[in-house]
Amino acid sequence: MSGLHKCGSMMITGGSRGIGLHLVETLMKSSSRPRMVIATARDRSRAKELNRLAESHPDLHIVTLDVTNKDDIEAAFKEVESLVGDKGLNCLVNNAGILLRSTLNEVTAEEMMKNFEVNAVSPLMVTKAFLPLLRKAAKQGTGMGIHRAAIVNVSSVLGSIQLSWGENTQVKWYPYHVSKTALNMVTRCLSSDLLDDGILCMSLSPGWVKTDMGGPQAVLTKEESINGILKVISNLSEKDNGGFLSHTGETLPW
Repeated sequence: MSGLHKCGSMMITGGSRGIGLHLVETLMKSSSRPRMVIATARDRSRAKELNRLAESHPDLHIVTLDVTNKDDIEAAFKEVESLVGDKGLNCLVNNAGILLRSTLNEVTAEEMMKNFEVNAVSPLMVTKAFLPLLRKAAKQGTGMGIHRAAIVNVSSVLGSIQLSWGENTQVKWYPYHVSKTALNMVTRCLSSDLLDDGILCMSLSPGWVKTDMGGPQAVLTKEESINGILKVISNLSEKDNGGFLSHTGETLPW
């Protein structure tokens, strides 16, 4: 994680619970962290743990953001713009997401659309809104990575089409699987469109983590996942643009 100090500013959506909160907590404990960390929460009044962290860390800023709300996105952009100023935003971590566990017999169109909206459409809309700040940061550096400008889309191995076969299909949650596959295509499209700007975009799977979303049966501790995620993010370079990596840095199949 030593490379994190090269990042001037990092914004993490969905920072009030689960992986997002643990990312923020771990960053705040590290001496090698971005100079400014911005964590978003849908309802700041309910983000008690995040608020406690901000009270003791002046380099942590909390911004209200419901990623499905256009007005929220616009307001969050203005607030973040005032925080980062002319330096722009160096790293956007699109972490906010939901998990709807519907099998073939249970799934509804409404569940499919809701999971798709939060997990695939919203990261694209947030990224699109914050592009001026990412581009501003990208103009001030060379190469690719969080030292310049990067977008990390928190995906899932369950979004891999190739791995959703045979033994790996014991669990089939249609809304979640499909939404994360769609997010991976968002990553590929962005990585191509933003290449000339020098903005890196990649998908990152945190693994199956023991959080409220992952459940107690998950195989990874929060520490194992988060430490891996931050190591991967800190070492991102040109070779990772448009890639799909695990928390260990392993390349995952689409």
